[in-house]
Amino acid sequence: VQLQASGGGLVQTGGYLRLSCAASGLTFSACAMGWFRQAPGKERDFVVGVSRSGVNTMCADSVKGRFTISRDSAKNTLYLQMNSLEPEDTAVYYCGAAGDSSWNEVPSARSRYHYWGQGTLVTVSS
Repeated sequence: VQLQASGGGLVQTGGYLRLSCAASGLTFSACAMGWFRQAPGKERDFVVGVSRSGVNTMCADSVKGRFTISRDSAKNTLYLQMNSLEPEDTAVYYCGAAGDSSWNEVPSARSRYHYWGQGTLVTVSS
């Protein structure tokens, strides 16, 4: 299983980025997918997730209205559109796959995600 995250970079406050996560070696439709982030010295926290169906999403309060998750089953790729970025969004962003979720479930616990990408760094300057 491989999850290849990309799209991170340096952006100014108020800017935007789009992260991608290309999945291989797993049945993409069988996994809920999520984005987590880890700032220096902090835990890896849930940011936003999407169900296997692609219909349901759930996000952390801190990114509500700014971040949007989507998935393309034809391309086995997960996306994270991040708008109105703030310095507090600076972190390494990880995509994860949860293989034991039901069709419309969006897991938020880190322990539910069995596969992880390598992370992509997002830095928001003030």
